[in-house]
Amino acid sequence: MPLDSESRWRLVKLLKAKGAQEELKVDEITLRKANEDDLKQVTEIYNYYVINSVVTFDIEPTTESYWREKMDYLQGLELPFIVAQSGSGNILGFAYVAPWRQKAAYRRTVEDTIYLRPAAIGKRIGTKLLAELIEQSKIAGVREIVAVISDKGADPSIALHEAFGFKKQGHLGKVGFKFNRWLGTVLLQKSL
Repeated sequence: MPLDSESRWRLVKLLKAKGAQEELKVDEITLRKANEDDLKQVTEIYNYYVINSVVTFDIEPTTESYWREKMDYLQGLELPFIVAQSGSGNILGFAYVAPWRQKAAYRRTVEDTIYLRPAAIGKRIGTKLLAELIEQSKIAGVREIVAVISDKGADPSIALHEAFGFKKQGHLGKVGFKFNRWLGTVLLQKSL
């Protein structure tokens, strides 16, 4: 169900306040496997982007139960779902890989996802998450990682992936419609 403007504003203030309450020190960040206790903050982080940006094509906020099902599914496939945690225990970002397609021949190809709390942007936390995600994906037997990134407002994500050796493989124009405008995606790929 869509959030009314007051609820949306409260969510934005909450996310900004959580990040602003602590000075982020990158050397105090712990990367670890996501667990059930992280899902409230994972939901908050993701819903910020659902409500305020076109970097995700979701148009309705997600729930903790949605993330619980996703985490259980990925753990069942032995695929990584990790979080970046501050020294004070706040989740600053999360990353995971999920199957690229459901057909069996695609079983060694995944799509990556990375989201950061707004206050964590520009602190190299995304860099740490992607590096760890790639390493854990190798251990899980992944051969190819595909990134599907919005062609509007996601230039930092494209640059991050390119810094890790992802190569542009294509552009799909006008495949999503959000905030009364058409959006496309940039496809990048990395072989492990």
